[in-house]
Amino acid sequence: MSVTHTQTTEDATSHAPGTARVRLMRQIMPADRDTDVITLYVDPDPLALDADKFDIGHTRAAQEANAITTRMATAAKGVRVVHPDQILSRTAFKVEQGETMSFGSYFNAFPASYWRRHTVVSEVRLTVRLEGEGASVIVYRSMANGRSQRVDSGAVEGDAGEFSFDLTLKPFTDGGWYWYDVVATDEDAVVRSAEWTAEVPLDRAPKGTVTIGITTMNQQDFCAKLLTQLGSAEELDDLVDEVLVMEQGTKKLVDSEFFPAAREALGDTLRIIEQGNIGGSGGFARAQYEGLKAGRSTYVMMLDDDTECEPEGVVRAATFGDLCRKPTIVGGHMFSIYQKAQLHSFGEKVEPYTFWWGSAPGVVPGWDLNERNIRSTRWLHARIDVDYNPWFMCLIPTTVLRDIGLSLPLFIKWDDSEYGLRAKEAGYPTVTLPGAAVWHVPWTDKNDALDWQSYFHVRNRFIAALLHSKYPRGGRMVQESLNHQIKHLVSMQYSTVELRHRALVDVLAGPEGLHDLLLTTLPELKQSVKGFDDATYITDPGQLPEVRRHKLPRKGREPSPVISGRAATIQALIQPIRQLRQPRAVSQVNPEAEIMGQDARWHKIARYDSALVTLPDGASTAFYKRDRAKFVDLVKRTLAVHRELASSWDELAERYRAAMDDMTSPAAWEKTFQPWLTDANPEPGSDD
Repeated sequence: MSVTHTQTTEDATSHAPGTARVRLMRQIMPADRDTDVITLYVDPDPLALDADKFDIGHTRAAQEANAITTRMATAAKGVRVVHPDQILSRTAFKVEQGETMSFGSYFNAFPASYWRRHTVVSEVRLTVRLEGEGASVIVYRSMANGRSQRVDSGAVEGDAGEFSFDLTLKPFTDGGWYWYDVVATDEDAVVRSAEWTAEVPLDRAPKGTVTIGITTMNQQDFCAKLLTQLGSAEELDDLVDEVLVMEQGTKKLVDSEFFPAAREALGDTLRIIEQGNIGGSGGFARAQYEGLKAGRSTYVMMLDDDTECEPEGVVRAATFGDLCRKPTIVGGHMFSIYQKAQLHSFGEKVEPYTFWWGSAPGVVPGWDLNERNIRSTRWLHARIDVDYNPWFMCLIPTTVLRDIGLSLPLFIKWDDSEYGLRAKEAGYPTVTLPGAAVWHVPWTDKNDALDWQSYFHVRNRFIAALLHSKYPRGGRMVQESLNHQIKHLVSMQYSTVELRHRALVDVLAGPEGLHDLLLTTLPELKQSVKGFDDATYITDPGQLPEVRRHKLPRKGREPSPVISGRAATIQALIQPIRQLRQPRAVSQVNPEAEIMGQDARWHKIARYDSALVTLPDGASTAFYKRDRAKFVDLVKRTLAVHRELASSWDELAERYRAAMDDMTSPAAWEKTFQPWLTDANPEPGSDD
């Protein structure tokens, strides 16, 4: 490592013959001076690394308990507040006299281990431009276990200075970041800019461009604001070829009061494609199809319509993709749009035996970077490897699209995870890149495990498992599905059971009609659950029936939503038998309990003959009623369909795998898009 002090940018941009010095990242500040997110850009708190997992245990409960203890200790010392007037521009920040400010934050620390593992970059140069007499910059690095080391430093002589640090990526095999702190001593200091650059062969210099695809469905205001944000970001001017909006709703984007600003910001770069509601997979497949057909973009980026974006993340994802050793899918992280410093998704895996998606090992979901930023959070320093990146923000090279095809025709759910698994099997990795992110509604605030979306959860998960699971009968897939059906049955969630059953029947029907089902399935699903009590939502509190208990709770204690392993086993044996009794007559008129959404666990609901149950989003309530006849009928059908799945798994898997190329080909999708194609299209990806 070396440090040079210069007063111009010449040293920072010099490079050897046959190479080019390119910018990998730059220091950024929130565009609108939003103090809710400022800790994602700078870290004003002292470094207080949490305890090692080998000391406290690796469970989330142990980590949270340790985090609370550390936060209390930090609070006792006093936590500094960043004021909006310290943000001088998109790239400049003022550090007040006598203070130290760390740029070891989500958007400004350099994720060295990801660059070392996946790209041709072996050394980076950090160039910091400082103003303020006596100001100094200190460079740090961390290891995969979170421990940090001071690397180098420089101090301003006079009024301003420029400092360049050449930093190797060699020690970052398993994890670690680089970052810098700035100290203001004699007067306020201004960090005018900072850049991370690298010298790369000329033929690897970043030059890729992006087509952004956004599928929208009655989110016209959200979508228009996102488009305005993209169009107003100067850093995207030379990167984005086209922004495609697949309009699939009845409330049109063009009718939003915010659309004129979006149209002005994007100009001819924006193209709106109207088509029927063929789901997220159909909308994103259209973006992939159009990106290939145009033949000019290196990447197609999927972006959800109900997000807020950090535009710099698009630049970083494309730059990273350009410098990867092989074609690589590059995704971003998700922060909660309600708690903007809460890191909701940091890396996703599909567990092979259960074939269920979730956070990658080592990730703690819902981590609040307002409370503990990167420098103080040990688990954030290990590199997180993923199977896929959700399509709220995901960059796919067009070479990958040409090789393995477009999205499966799944409508919604599992299209992104299946694609990541498919790409992985073809030799194309996925990287979820720190420093690239959107703000989005968290999955935990949605009702999609119970309503019509439960059909797609089940059907598409089984299809993905049939295509990619290496275990006989998908590992625990069939048994786990049966267990879930029984839980929903004893919880009086008969509409959910009906939807899940239909999903399995449609899986057994095979892959041949998936494209044809895109337009028709959703209306049929909504029609099929009409009249079910648990699918009839009450939004007016005045319409809720009065609760009447059939007896007082034992010893005055309500059933707990928390249950131990032994007690859960007992309830799992008792409750299905209890459902065979006729429900109490009065329970069909007056609910026996009122249960909050957060407490609506199967073993609590199953103790009653009826109950008012709040939905997870808190906006409505359903009046669950036990129905013996429905229970018996659905149990018989549930057992039969799971027996058939188990016995025909191998034959089904062969059918789905044989149909994969045809289902995902641009030609197959073109047939699906045909009603909405307004001109003759050459074959996607051709030179015609």
